[in-house]
Amino acid sequence: MKRRRKSGKTIFVLLLLFCTLATIQILFQHRAPHYLNSDPFADVKKYQPFIQNELAKYQLEEYTPVVVALMQQESHGKGGDPMQASESAGLPRNSIQDPKQSIQVGVKHFQRVLTYGKQKNVDFPTIIQAYNMGVGYIDFVAQNGGKHSEDLAKKYSLLQVQKKPDIYTCGDNKNNFRYPYCYGDFTYSTKVTNNMKLLADTVPVTGSSGN
Repeated sequence: MKRRRKSGKTIFVLLLLFCTLATIQILFQHRAPHYLNSDPFADVKKYQPFIQNELAKYQLEEYTPVVVALMQQESHGKGGDPMQASESAGLPRNSIQDPKQSIQVGVKHFQRVLTYGKQKNVDFPTIIQAYNMGVGYIDFVAQNGGKHSEDLAKKYSLLQVQKKPDIYTCGDNKNNFRYPYCYGDFTYSTKVTNNMKLLADTVPVTGSSGN
């Protein structure tokens, strides 16, 4: 009789342990997606339909994922100028405070660097970098082999810094990773390309680019 009681107690303890572990697992599964599986592109993707519509005006809908990746790098979809397009329109930084206007101006700027980049026969990473550094970077790369590299971006940045050393100072912060290449971000093309790869692993965005 004693052995049966011990056996019964053992089964009861094991069942209790199993139920406890199962409850913990269920609670974790309900809570985990909130902080483990959240989409880092969620704020940008809400602008995807408008981005695609703007690109359609130039017959460039296939570049929707590219522009989404650009916006992710510029602002993560935050603020009134999510494409950080004010300066490309000749305005002071963050002058635009309407996201739709920002996308209109940003897409127009992208279309301009894309068209010019194709005319100059440079590679696509150069075109992405030119969204950050302007069409002058396309001319610079075209004169130096036609292919983007962070080394070329640094050289171009330094040339612009030398022209306006009082403006391009990295906020006088020598610990800034860009210093002394304070014009633009010489890693911009690499970062946007990485965004495009990450974006492809999340919920698909309408439109695709062979580039």
